[in-house]
Amino acid sequence: MEWIVALVALTAMEIVLGIDNIVFIAILVGRLPEAQRAKARTIGLGLALITRILLLLTLTWILGLTEPLFEWTDFGIPAAWFAEEHGQEINGVSVRDLILIVGGLFLIYKSVHEVHEKIEGHKGGDDVDSVQVSFGSVLAQIAVIDIVFSLDSVITAVGMVDASLLWVMITAVILSICVMLIFAGRVSAFVERHQTVKMLALSFLILIGVMLVAEGIGTHFNKGYVYFAMAFSLMVEMLNLRMKSKAAVKAEAAIGGE
Repeated sequence: MEWIVALVALTAMEIVLGIDNIVFIAILVGRLPEAQRAKARTIGLGLALITRILLLLTLTWILGLTEPLFEWTDFGIPAAWFAEEHGQEINGVSVRDLILIVGGLFLIYKSVHEVHEKIEGHKGGDDVDSVQVSFGSVLAQIAVIDIVFSLDSVITAVGMVDASLLWVMITAVILSICVMLIFAGRVSAFVERHQTVKMLALSFLILIGVMLVAEGIGTHFNKGYVYFAMAFSLMVEMLNLRMKSKAAVKAEAAIGGE
């Protein structure tokens, strides 16, 4: 029964950790022509699956990524900054930390850029959604962020399940990607239909980017708080959309009655 419990728990965790990946893909594919969006989502999640399985097959190398390459104090940063009361738990910086920092900064930049374009628009007055990008550039951006999210996901899997149960980890990853494939299209369509939700999703990605950078510099905190805040904000937005929908129906009924 141990492997069954591990499989269920790990699959559920992988699905939760994959939410940010789905949101990022939904934002990016929204810039493509509608005929290419489904293909881009499928290829993007396929890249995520391949990346995670390859990382799981190199567990020894993955665990080696956590070994410090250098320490922040080597650059003259006071050791007092890394005292426990300041929330800094790690002075040394590993390859994993660097990947998280670079990936987090990329996610922040990309999300802030999208928010800016949504608010300010493009030169000539074109809306950001009317400006389409190349299929290859979207896949390249998805591939970059897939590496970051996959690394975090695999390290979580290694921490939850014994390394001897590698097949359980791979099965959990495959099942989670299948679930993401089923719902990715609906999530993308929903985000594209409701621009306020799209702005909220971009805000989530900025928050996740900050969280990745914080993890990279050694400040660890419970991700459950972040996911709870995201779920609560989304619930409030759903209530807001419901209220607007009812108000629109009443307005139409009032006009029809006249």
